[in-house]
Amino acid sequence: MSALHIRPATIHDTETILRFVRDLAVYENAEQEVLSTPAHVHKTMFSEGATAHGLICEQDGRAIGFAVYFFNYSTWQGRNGLYLEDLYVDPAHRGSGAGKAILRHLARIAVEKDCGRFEWSVLDWNTPSIQFYDSLGAKPQSEWIRYRMTGQALHDLAQA
Repeated sequence: MSALHIRPATIHDTETILRFVRDLAVYENAEQEVLSTPAHVHKTMFSEGATAHGLICEQDGRAIGFAVYFFNYSTWQGRNGLYLEDLYVDPAHRGSGAGKAILRHLARIAVEKDCGRFEWSVLDWNTPSIQFYDSLGAKPQSEWIRYRMTGQALHDLAQA
């Protein structure tokens, strides 16, 4: 098996990123929720002041996975954290070590940036991913309930 190469995503990876986003959404039974366009990716990941970052995992010069992450902040630690928004490896390449290599790369970024945390979310039914994360020593944070506001509720609150 040839070596894996992980590199920062560039604007030229836009279509690859969107393909992986759609593939991930299909896997998570949420394909209809994908609204992202090339313009969104350009603005949020590759424009001046962009706060989201991407990684592309390649094998033999072909993209086989990706990750999107951003930095958040912990007031309790007084330090930034790294939040992994998405991680996806093409099914044909699962078991190749790509997922672990991407997570290791992100952990290195977190350590280099003096982050106090490296966090992500996983769907409660995604047993293979949960077992994988457990095997790496990651711990679920069951005492927290994640909230989300979107659509009309978000607009209503903003206008209240």
